[in-house]
Amino acid sequence: MKRIFDIILTISACFLLSPLMILIAGIIRITMGNPIFFRQIRPGLHGKPFTIYKFRTMLNSYDKNGHSLPDSERLTGLGKFLRSTSLDEFPELFNILKGEMSIVGPRPLLMQYLERYTPEQTRRHEVKPGLTGWAQINGRNAITWEEKFRLDVWYVDHQSLWLDIKIIIMTILKVVRREGISQSGHATMEEFRGTNS
Repeated sequence: MKRIFDIILTISACFLLSPLMILIAGIIRITMGNPIFFRQIRPGLHGKPFTIYKFRTMLNSYDKNGHSLPDSERLTGLGKFLRSTSLDEFPELFNILKGEMSIVGPRPLLMQYLERYTPEQTRRHEVKPGLTGWAQINGRNAITWEEKFRLDVWYVDHQSLWLDIKIIIMTILKVVRREGISQSGHATMEEFRGTNS
């Protein structure tokens, strides 16, 4: 039922949002150039790697030594707007259609985090990663990593179609209010270095 729900809702969203997605892609191309999409390998169900797609929000800027500048310095005004409204997440709809993600589930993080999780935190990968999730409507990036993982595992143990519907509705409200977009002092959230770090 969850997969059928994902497909129906995602196809409907792609149809309704396609003009907006084309507009965003055009503005990114004009203001930041190529590439339009941000691609990165993320862990999916059971930690299996997949390529996630998002709209690009940062410049490819480097210091004099050739190292990438901090996120806060590369994030553009357009990028801040896309992130604050979650419009940068729209291309993940294609990840959902491919079966790599679900509409609701723990957010897919970085591959290097896999070895830093506690056994309990690793349980967040017992379900497909999501476009939104229980942690996103309960603080998003304004809560600690430990709180976020605890909420993710809670979802794994309590998932249901009705809970997914509730999370989707709450996500829309959170996006409209632009709550929990970033952690204080960071473009998004500081790196997770392990619970005991």
